[in-house]
Amino acid sequence: MGRVLVVDDERGVQESLRLLLKDEHDVATASSVDEALRALDQAGADVILLDLVMPGRSGLDMLRELAERGDGPPVVVVSATRAIPPAIEAMKLGAVDFVTKPFEVDALRIKVRQILEHRALEQEVVRLRDEVAGRARLGRLIGRSEGMRAVYRTIERVASSRANVLITGESGTGKELVARAVHELGPRREAPFVVVNCAAIPAELLESELFGHEKGAFTGAHERRIGRFEAASGGTLFLDEIGEMPLALQAKLLRAIQDRMIDRVGSTQPIPVDVRVVAATNRELEKEVAAGTFRADLYYRIHVVPIALPPLRERPEDIRLLAETFLVRARADAGRGPSRIAPAALAALERHGWRGNVRELENAIERAVALADGEALELTDLPDEIQLAARTDALRDEVRAGRVDFDTAVARFESALIREALDRTGGNQTRAAEQLGLTRRVLKLKMDRYAITSSDES
Repeated sequence: MGRVLVVDDERGVQESLRLLLKDEHDVATASSVDEALRALDQAGADVILLDLVMPGRSGLDMLRELAERGDGPPVVVVSATRAIPPAIEAMKLGAVDFVTKPFEVDALRIKVRQILEHRALEQEVVRLRDEVAGRARLGRLIGRSEGMRAVYRTIERVASSRANVLITGESGTGKELVARAVHELGPRREAPFVVVNCAAIPAELLESELFGHEKGAFTGAHERRIGRFEAASGGTLFLDEIGEMPLALQAKLLRAIQDRMIDRVGSTQPIPVDVRVVAATNRELEKEVAAGTFRADLYYRIHVVPIALPPLRERPEDIRLLAETFLVRARADAGRGPSRIAPAALAALERHGWRGNVRELENAIERAVALADGEALELTDLPDEIQLAARTDALRDEVRAGRVDFDTAVARFESALIREALDRTGGNQTRAAEQLGLTRRVLKLKMDRYAITSSDES
């Protein structure tokens, strides 16, 4: 069973098509292009039956928007018009067939069935191809989890279009790498890829950075300067952390994206720009729109194709591949270091929560390579918090298995915490107590209990 979306302003036609197809398919209806696009965003569709002549935006307008988005469902135009030019235009914009009203009932039912069968076959081929290839990389992105393979498929499908892309995900998940992959796989790959971090540039300077300025436009503007939009001409402009952009500047950005025209600060002369915009954020922009801190019209303009990057904790099967890749890189950069990851260290990496995502994992491996002096990267080479979490997990497992009683587990845990704090502070008991949130007297009592000595009694 497929999902069919009927887009027609005539209720009678909607009901006729619903009754015709409801036994084999899930049928949704929409009376306008805008309503249909909202239905697509909310629930998707496997095939669209589209009228051409409707109040407001026409069926051709919808076909153009679907073509810009890329990878839309197949569209069958079902229209009363018999004029040749609209039919040709519809086919050029990607419609798979053109059916005139009144239509032959059985023929349309068979046509929809065949389109859905063909679509299902194409999707199965893609799935099998990915499965056979064991796709683990795209550009500089790494991961063979289903979540990452879904990201790869979206990138490949949207790269060749002009559609604006919004990448969402937590900090450290690799949003810039996704933006670079969209650029490098598309027809603009030979043109510039320009990055603007909206959170790193002071609000009062961001407009000039984006659009440039004329000489004398403001204090310190000693010469004309082109902005990032002009620098990215013909290529891709990546607006990282777009959720941090001041509300006052969002209107000017919207105009630049919609009209492909900019004004330098201090000038009223419009300048045409040919730029594909890819934006990224770790914020939930829908909530920002509801709160009035992000413009709804700008959100819908950049949210044409969304790509959501999963956090590392949701794809633990990728951790080993990522860690081994980072190990090779770090070893090559250092000219020395371990050539493999010991089983205990790998198990600790796979069980860690990775709040900083892939960036935190890469930093952990780089640090470990710098500290390691053996052939294998060991658990003791990893950051303290990963070692402590690994030991805590191991101790918890022993308690659950009944191999260690509760009091012994608590003693071992406290002892490990104290020894690590003393190691970090060079044996300074006062500083170790502060780090542990204890008084120096309580720390000394616990050290005596666990027979822990320190070379520095200060």
